[in-house]
Amino acid sequence: MRTALMTVAGILVLAVAAYATEFHIAASGKDSNPGTQAAPLRTIQRGAELAQPGDLITVHEGVYRERINPPRGGESDTKRIVYQAAPAEKVEIKGSEILKNWVKVQDDVWKVTLPNSFFGSFNPYSDRIHGDWFDPKGRQHHTGAVYLNGQWLVEAAKLEEVLKPAGTVPLWFGQVDNQNTAIWAQFKDVNPNEQPVEINVRQTVFYPDKPNRNYITVRGFVMRHAATPWAPPTAEQIGLIGTHWSKGWVIENNTVSHSVCSGIALGKHGDEFDNTSANSAEGYVKTIERGLKNGWNKETIGHHIVRNNTVSFCEQAGIVGSLGPIFSVVTGNTIHDIHVRQLFGGAEMAGIKFHAAIDVEISHNHIYRTCQGLWLDWMAQGTRVSGNLFHDNGWQDVFVEVDHGPFLLDNNFLLSRTSLLNMSEGGAYAHNLVAGRIALHPELSRATPFHPAHSTDVAGLRNIVGGDDRFYNNIFVGPDGLAAYDTAKLPAWMDGNLFLKGAKPSKYEKAPLVKADVDPAIKMVEKPDGWYLQIKFDNGWVPERTRKLVTTELLGKASIPNLPYERPDGTPIRVNSDYLGNQRSEANPTPGPLENPGTGALTVKVR
Repeated sequence: MRTALMTVAGILVLAVAAYATEFHIAASGKDSNPGTQAAPLRTIQRGAELAQPGDLITVHEGVYRERINPPRGGESDTKRIVYQAAPAEKVEIKGSEILKNWVKVQDDVWKVTLPNSFFGSFNPYSDRIHGDWFDPKGRQHHTGAVYLNGQWLVEAAKLEEVLKPAGTVPLWFGQVDNQNTAIWAQFKDVNPNEQPVEINVRQTVFYPDKPNRNYITVRGFVMRHAATPWAPPTAEQIGLIGTHWSKGWVIENNTVSHSVCSGIALGKHGDEFDNTSANSAEGYVKTIERGLKNGWNKETIGHHIVRNNTVSFCEQAGIVGSLGPIFSVVTGNTIHDIHVRQLFGGAEMAGIKFHAAIDVEISHNHIYRTCQGLWLDWMAQGTRVSGNLFHDNGWQDVFVEVDHGPFLLDNNFLLSRTSLLNMSEGGAYAHNLVAGRIALHPELSRATPFHPAHSTDVAGLRNIVGGDDRFYNNIFVGPDGLAAYDTAKLPAWMDGNLFLKGAKPSKYEKAPLVKADVDPAIKMVEKPDGWYLQIKFDNGWVPERTRKLVTTELLGKASIPNLPYERPDGTPIRVNSDYLGNQRSEANPTPGPLENPGTGALTVKVR
């Protein structure tokens, strides 16, 4: 019977595919063409204007310098509008334009002057970065950028800085008057008229101008160079690619890079209150109230899938979202080199920065060389962070801020100098390798929301007194361990943890396994075929304690919302597989992300 049903389902899928229209886009095409493979369109935007729910837009090899503004979305998960790069063809979409006609000023300094009409209604060189929680560090910053061979130069604060001899980091400076835009740039030992030099001209690459354009798939593209604005949680969040307050997008297998602020945005709608609530918890509570009035619920918003993308060189966040990421899955992505220039500051900078990650899965991502890897800020409830690899992040790997839980971090490698900044309660931590510091801070000055199970409705607001966390079957490598929980106001539950290299257990753990003199000598190594973890381990440690399998029953309930740790569909959790997908022993699982990894100096491919 099951085989028969699957056959019928397959026939139905083929029937739907047969009736859908496929529009082809090619660099040699014309927008007056019908969009067939023999007579393709020229621009992706023209394909977007023609496509209806159930249609496919296939883009062939080439560079497309345009902003795609989809005028409509699909009707359901099975009747989407799909934008895809043709299989095995490299398709680049850029928010920049090639620029010639540079004139040498002196030494390595060149200048170009453009009429303001070149930019149309949006000029990135007069568009200042600003907004709630943004810190300009005493100077102006613009969303424009200059690129040489695809890599960006750094905006100078003053023209005089560009006119000095070029240093190791080349600079540019822009000046806009009523008629023209002038750009000075340092090109050391390079004639910019003979090399590919590009400048930002578009705010975004793929972003609908209105909300609720649902069920769109974007796959297989290289997307670069966007003049994106600052994206705080209290304003419309525009990324190089973004969903704009919608439902059911799939963003997969793309390369996203060189966004002045954010790469992928799953964020909120815009309104007249954007950027009016800086440094105000009450202001964000009002933002949540307005979100609820604008359809912030399980039926209307979120349910996105962001998977297998590579996101890099964004100066605010790799993936950002306030309210909009609810019920989404973010999995298999590589996120690196985020906020590495640190020309400006403030808040909101991370590899992934989410407000209201309600029932969100963040799994199997590789996040490194960022300021901080993952920042779950406000309302991380029903969130699961599982099987991720964090290392070489400057501030910390994970920051959980003013969340009441329940949320679960399991099977993660947290290898940076600071692994966890915990300003929350109601968290569960199971089978992680924590190789850096743990900082535990209450937050009594802000009351933040908690919710009924699997809902955006606000059940109440409370501040964070600290504690109410669970730690099972983790490995801690000095110096901190869990000793800070001895003074937390709320109790904690701990069992089955392994403490190495001086890491200290808490009074809440009755029989900790402590190997104070053992240095696991952890090291990450990049090889041509991937990333490897070097670690010293001893499988003989496993039988020294009997550990319990981590389940919904074991974890209990987070105290403030009084809710269990469970899946978004309400079914129970069982942490019965490890980071690599191997089954765990249910009688006595191994501490840390790897089940029975072996004994001695090990090298394990982890990405």
